[in-house]
Amino acid sequence: MADIKRIECGPRMSQAVICNGMIWLAGQVGEAGTSVTEQTRTILAGIDRLLAEAGSDKTRIVSAQIWMADMADFAEMNAVWDAWVPQGHCPARATGEAKLATPDYKVEIIVTAVQA
Repeated sequence: MADIKRIECGPRMSQAVICNGMIWLAGQVGEAGTSVTEQTRTILAGIDRLLAEAGSDKTRIVSAQIWMADMADFAEMNAVWDAWVPQGHCPARATGEAKLATPDYKVEIIVTAVQA
């Protein structure tokens, strides 16, 4: 039976789950009401923090799903993403438009990674 470790486990969800060397992060959001740039920066910093706690880093991300409230902000989000993602270690990625938990959220990012 595989061991499952949960990071920041709350009553509804965990921020990260680790099993068999794989790491699944919950959807990460920034501070509601701030710009797409600020939300994306905050999200990526949170991803870095959670991956470090899980024994990994952004070079080990295998998949990223990005949800945006408005695809008109795609270039603004990508400017932050492109400066953050390590070249030569880019994950498979999909980006789509969706209503997020509140209208104040503009970006949500979900990643899957492997432990180092």
